[in-house]
Amino acid sequence: MSTALKQANFQIPEDLLNQLRETVGKGELSRFVSEALKRELQRLRQLTAIDETFGAWKDGEHPELTAGVDHFIRNVRKSTRGKRADASDRR
Repeated sequence: MSTALKQANFQIPEDLLNQLRETVGKGELSRFVSEALKRELQRLRQLTAIDETFGAWKDGEHPELTAGVDHFIRNVRKSTRGKRADASDRR
């Protein structure tokens, strides 16, 4: 499904426009700028989400991680290894 295209007129510094024209083919300018804007908007949304959720994680609510994430993951993997082996034996 194709998105409707709209023309946008905006100003950018001349040296930036020259670099863009040197780097990207003439027929690709709109696509290149659209993709760059999409990536930058996604990055800004991610930064906003990080800022808004800062401090949501409370160490006291996750005592299983007191010894560190590596230790926790190792223990989870150990506990599931035996279960996987048992399940494959039953097949």
